[in-house]
Amino acid sequence: MNFRIATASDKDKIMEIIKQAQEYLKIKGVDQWQDNYPNLNIIKDDIDKRKSYVLEENGTIVATVAVSFNDEKTYDKIYNGKWITENDYAVIHRIAVANNYKGKRISSEILAHIEKMCLQKNVHSIKVDTHEQNESMRKMLSNNGFRYCGIIYLENGNERVAYEKVI
Repeated sequence: MNFRIATASDKDKIMEIIKQAQEYLKIKGVDQWQDNYPNLNIIKDDIDKRKSYVLEENGTIVATVAVSFNDEKTYDKIYNGKWITENDYAVIHRIAVANNYKGKRISSEILAHIEKMCLQKNVHSIKVDTHEQNESMRKMLSNNGFRYCGIIYLENGNERVAYEKVI
């Protein structure tokens, strides 16, 4: 599989995968990504800022993720816990896997690529948040060495559970 930075020509396939994830969460009864988020403008912005990545198998995009470094202001305050580290960190956002690739440890492969990217930048921490009811995401994080750290609040006031992994 090939992990690479996304380009403008990838936006429609990325949105297709995002829409599958939105529907998956809706069916599971998880109130996450149900309010026109993420939308095409956010994906275009991720691509323009070179924060959007895709994982391909034989030239077909099978997953997407946004990765940024040290720019998540909602992580400045954490409640009912604390971050493991206070050093530089990467942030994972908008990770989604195409329906026909779910259950194949695609997210774990993406995380391995993000870890390599972090180490190349001498960054030894990855932080991420998700909806409390997003059990599949929480399980994937736990299975990949992330530790629950506490609660953060998004800019819109929504509560999220926060995780960190030291690499």
